[in-house]
Amino acid sequence: MHHMLQGKKIIIGVTSSIAAYKAAYLIRLFRKKGAEVKVIMTPNAVEFITPLTLATLSNHPVTIEFSDKNSGEWNNHVELGLWADLFLIAPTSANTLAKLAKGISDNLLTATYLSARCPVFIAPAMDLDMYKHASTQENILIVKKNGNFVIDPEEGELASGLVGTGRMAEPENIIEIITAFFQKGNQFKSKRILITAGPTYEPIDPVRFIGNHSSGKMGYALADAFASRGAEVVLISGPSTEEIKQRVEMIHVMTADQMYQAVMEKYKEIDIFVLAAAVADYKPQQVSQKKIKKKDQEFDLKLVKTVDIAQELGKIKKKEQFVMGFALETDNEIENAKQKIQNKNLNSIALNSLQDEQAGFKYDTNKITIIDREGNEQKLELKTKKEIAEDILDFIYKKIMPKEK
Repeated sequence: MHHMLQGKKIIIGVTSSIAAYKAAYLIRLFRKKGAEVKVIMTPNAVEFITPLTLATLSNHPVTIEFSDKNSGEWNNHVELGLWADLFLIAPTSANTLAKLAKGISDNLLTATYLSARCPVFIAPAMDLDMYKHASTQENILIVKKNGNFVIDPEEGELASGLVGTGRMAEPENIIEIITAFFQKGNQFKSKRILITAGPTYEPIDPVRFIGNHSSGKMGYALADAFASRGAEVVLISGPSTEEIKQRVEMIHVMTADQMYQAVMEKYKEIDIFVLAAAVADYKPQQVSQKKIKKKDQEFDLKLVKTVDIAQELGKIKKKEQFVMGFALETDNEIENAKQKIQNKNLNSIALNSLQDEQAGFKYDTNKITIIDREGNEQKLELKTKKEIAEDILDFIYKKIMPKEK
């Protein structure tokens, strides 16, 4: 089998950390697997390992400055960013990490990061105290939220003599993570995915509505994740300020009825449904054509049930179609969720718990339990919605793929 890294174009960014010497091993491993490597160093990184070493190993000149001081030749960071299939910054110092989080581009490496269109992997390396510092931890969360992948540092002896987390992940482990990433790039090729996201707004009159606080973050993260693993994605979204990063077919809707209609129009050609939207359960029975005036002390609003999209889908879904619902429960959570799987004929449910700070609406983080038809539970600890999305995809992939012999 030819290797997943064969012919891949990789930029390795090297920053000023004692782990810079490990970049030499990384380059050798990548080239052994058939990848092409170009190296960008920060000006201070040259104190830790020479450009000559990395240029020789990568078989390309190392770029450090925006331009060559002697010839005036400009190093085009935009072109570099477009050339690469993947940008790996290893080691990433605390200082560079902070610059990436804030978008500071004061050297060629950080400028290339800002213009890179490819996936970016960040491998932090620093001393224990620096790594544990609240500002470093916050920066790690920010770069993840901005769509980058962080390769967690490992535990062991650090340059300071302290023992703990902070040393850069070993080159072999980094290669494994990146190989797995490229492998996943085709997991859902030729699969068609439909995702619902965000809230629905049910009008009362031309200016008011009944809605909820769903931000759409989870559904959008799922759409991006599926698209980056090769799927054709239809994203049906209620009102949301989230933006989609990958190529996805977007359908904007406002109400539960519109969302239901949009799902039904697409339903026949879809392989996997992930119903992450927070669809309103009730809508006003009558919608006033004019803005309702404020005059009486009291105002009665009669509500009727909205269409239950998951349930309707469950009634008509073909055996080979996979439907994952989302549930938000506050009590007797697991039992209620298991009931829903049966009642609505779903394949699985992602259970959001409201019992947790930082989980659910509006937050960038979430904590869920995935339950399948057989009642198996997989608990995911609190992590970014992007990471939760990746876990959900791994779960679905295992469920729908023919068991490997």
